[in-house]
Amino acid sequence: MEIFIGLLVLAAVVGIYLWVTYNALVTLKVRVDEAWSDITVQLKRRADLIPNLIETVRGYASHEREVFENVTKARAATVSPEALSHPAQAAQAEGMLQGALKSLFAVSEAYPQLVASNNFLELQRELTDTEDKIMASRRFFNGGVRELNTKIQQFPNNIFARNLGFLEREFFEVDNPAAIQEPPQVSF
Repeated sequence: MEIFIGLLVLAAVVGIYLWVTYNALVTLKVRVDEAWSDITVQLKRRADLIPNLIETVRGYASHEREVFENVTKARAATVSPEALSHPAQAAQAEGMLQGALKSLFAVSEAYPQLVASNNFLELQRELTDTEDKIMASRRFFNGGVRELNTKIQQFPNNIFARNLGFLEREFFEVDNPAAIQEPPQVSF
């Protein structure tokens, strides 16, 4: 009888542990999904600003067709389904976009009337604000991924977490961190 009660208590302890751990993993997974959603919202917001920025610059520098095409391609890559679903693809698209935007702002520097334009200045301010929000969202996402991955890798969670469908997630890291340290700036 004591063996039966001992096994029952052991089963109850293991059951409670699994229950608590499962719920903790679900909470972390939902937090990471929410953080990724925040990133995609900001990426889409920035993508919506870029056509206005291109049109503003095009009004002053219409002969810079290659720069406009590069920015348009990079913008499309950032809002592609692959980039909005996978941090690695999003990071690659981010690098492309940052390079293209730097080229666009370099072109704009040659046009003093453009950089003095209220429309251009407002678009630049909104773009900088959005870049700041993307960086904050990325930090929140990566923090959530770190917590989730740590919980999955810890013993004894690592024994059953993957069997319950909890997989480690990718961090949102860019190939060239220096490219995104500062939002694109125009020097006056």
